[in-house]
Amino acid sequence: MAQVPRVVIAAPASGSGKTTVATGLMAALAARGERVSGHKVGPDYIDPGYHALATGRPPRNLDPVLCGAGRVAPLFRHGAAGTTIAVVEGVMGLFDGAAEPRGFHGPGDAGSTAHVAALLGAPVVLVVDAARAGRSVAAVVHGFCTYETGVRVGGVILNRVGSDRHEELVRDALDGVGVPVLGAVRRHEAVATPSRHLGLIPAAERAAAARSAVDALGALVADSCDLDAIVALARTAAPLAAPAWNAADEIGAPSGARPPRVAVAGGAAFTFGYTEHAELLRAGGADVVTVDPLRDAALPDGTHGLIVGGGFPEVHAAELSANAPLRAAVAGLAGRGAPIAAECAGLLYLARSLDGAPMCGVLPAEARMTGRLTLGYRHAVAVADSVLATAGTRVRGHEFHRTAVTPERGAAPAWQWKTDGGEGFSGASLNASYLHLHWAGFPDAAARFLGSVRAFADGSAP
Repeated sequence: MAQVPRVVIAAPASGSGKTTVATGLMAALAARGERVSGHKVGPDYIDPGYHALATGRPPRNLDPVLCGAGRVAPLFRHGAAGTTIAVVEGVMGLFDGAAEPRGFHGPGDAGSTAHVAALLGAPVVLVVDAARAGRSVAAVVHGFCTYETGVRVGGVILNRVGSDRHEELVRDALDGVGVPVLGAVRRHEAVATPSRHLGLIPAAERAAAARSAVDALGALVADSCDLDAIVALARTAAPLAAPAWNAADEIGAPSGARPPRVAVAGGAAFTFGYTEHAELLRAGGADVVTVDPLRDAALPDGTHGLIVGGGFPEVHAAELSANAPLRAAVAGLAGRGAPIAAECAGLLYLARSLDGAPMCGVLPAEARMTGRLTLGYRHAVAVADSVLATAGTRVRGHEFHRTAVTPERGAAPAWQWKTDGGEGFSGASLNASYLHLHWAGFPDAAARFLGSVRAFADGSAP
């Protein structure tokens, strides 16, 4: 089977313009007829939303920490199937990752852009912010090209170039490094994407404006970069021996005569989720439908289970609270013992209140915004049996929020990764916590949840 050409867009540090260049490159390649596959290194949910707009395909993440290094190439091949080129946007600086050197032998820290580029055999294009530098850019590029031998920097795109003279100066300096300049993007405040407390505003919250921004980024990159040279570089990626990931292989064959229905929260308030979650559930025989807690007054008919992922309910608290019929429906579903899995934003939505606004009241907790950012990978263990795991199960997850709940745990906490009593809430039909999981790395969670949903649907749940 022919393999998809691929290139990784990286940078020396966060804020250099990776998202601008990667999203713009996806849009520019799509505009000229390529079938483009977009991918994001790490647990980011927001950038992939813009990738999806640029490519017209589902968003994809590649995370060796959450999914294991051995699944990165299979997940890439699965996500990129049927396309003609793939663009992988990195995370942070090229060599920055989870800083877990024990047992890890590869470029950069575990989970870094360099690590993923090596796993994919993909060349790297380094995006360098040249706004406050001239010849020094060449020293930066030289350092990144020679720092570790497991990564191949195949080209440079200069970002925020100020003038023709500035571009000429930097290009001349880079001639001595031996790395081709594949583009020079001028300062582009006019196409900047607005941010707030956790990064860019998700594309789903600004649909028309996001579409216009992606189109503008595509035009900018098409005018500023050598697309032919980038495509040629992508074609130099090494062959991948691993087969494509297959959801059906992970979750087993469907069982039961009637497909159980799983509702998944979506819309502008709940934009954080991994594409593979729904793919696993569908492969296991579930009917997966979306419910928008901002707009829908009822759960889909015949709902047997509910997943409420991450997002920004704190931004939409008043509107979520105003949709009292759906809040009551969620509380009723929980009261009947239907399986519910909630992550971060879902935890807040299931609480009694969020910043004083009434929520679903499924959990005996109050939620509020804080000024503190909680961010990072977590090695967690299940404290009690729940719809996602049995007690003692070890998982890798990720936290990313500026909110807090009081109390932070129920009588049976969901997970523990600190020395105290754990966090979140769990029960026979519930798992609600701040911990984000990637089910492609922990398919037992999907299988266990689906088993609980089937039991509820056929009336055999305890």
